[in-house]
Amino acid sequence: MSRVRAAYWDPDGDQYGIPTWWWRGAPAGYATRRQLRSAGLCPGGQPVAAQILWRGVGGTRVAHLYRLALARPKRTATPAQLRAIRAALTARRTCPVCGVVRPYYIPRSLGECLDCADPLEAAA
Repeated sequence: MSRVRAAYWDPDGDQYGIPTWWWRGAPAGYATRRQLRSAGLCPGGQPVAAQILWRGVGGTRVAHLYRLALARPKRTATPAQLRAIRAALTARRTCPVCGVVRPYYIPRSLGECLDCADPLEAAA
């Protein structure tokens, strides 16, 4: 075992407080949030069960692991929530000056679409 791997080898949690493995060294039964999400699951309120440590840019990096057995299916949005999100995103694209729905979000710094903010540019 290399020195780097040995530094991050703590399956009992004596050194780091929770079980710790090196990059790609965790046993089956654990997953990161991203891995849970891709499997259609979420942590479901469970605490962090273990971690992976590795050397990265800026120092030691960490990835928290959750138990797969305690993960729950991720929730899906209701039709009413999806309608509300769609309406909010449309409102962000609607210019308050001319009322046109643009294919881009209205810049908050301008408060209006690009055509209304610079009418000489739009005329050209």
